[in-house]
Amino acid sequence: MSFFNNPNRIPENYGLRIAAGLIVFFVIMRLAGFHHHVELRLFNLIILMTGIYFGLKKFKERHGNHINYFRALITGVGIGAVGSVVFGLFMFIYMKLDNDLMQSIIDNEPMGRYLNPYMAAFIVALEGVFSGLLVTFLLTNYITSDEVEQS
Repeated sequence: MSFFNNPNRIPENYGLRIAAGLIVFFVIMRLAGFHHHVELRLFNLIILMTGIYFGLKKFKERHGNHINYFRALITGVGIGAVGSVVFGLFMFIYMKLDNDLMQSIIDNEPMGRYLNPYMAAFIVALEGVFSGLLVTFLLTNYITSDEVEQS
């Protein structure tokens, strides 16, 4: 059984897919020169929501079309956390290699003068984890799950 088919590795599997989507989107926006448009970060939320939705769907499919409400919350938050932390690590490495991006953040953001690559990457990861929590909460209430007291 491969990593991508293992039903016990759904958070890691879909989290890495989310991270790949976020990285590809960032690179495309950087190459197109749109990296400084903060409002484009809404597409990050769409990437995150899509990955969590398909991860929960796969989890439910792999477990006999059943998913416990709390298990769905744990799985979705895990998916979002893996994707966000991996993307945060990518951003840390990228900001260490590309000083122009970090300098642009320092110059143009209201709290930029207090940031360094460590803090900026931590903020990106933290924002992603909390966005994943919110998205998971919404999606868990959207998908059909078992009753809370059922396994």
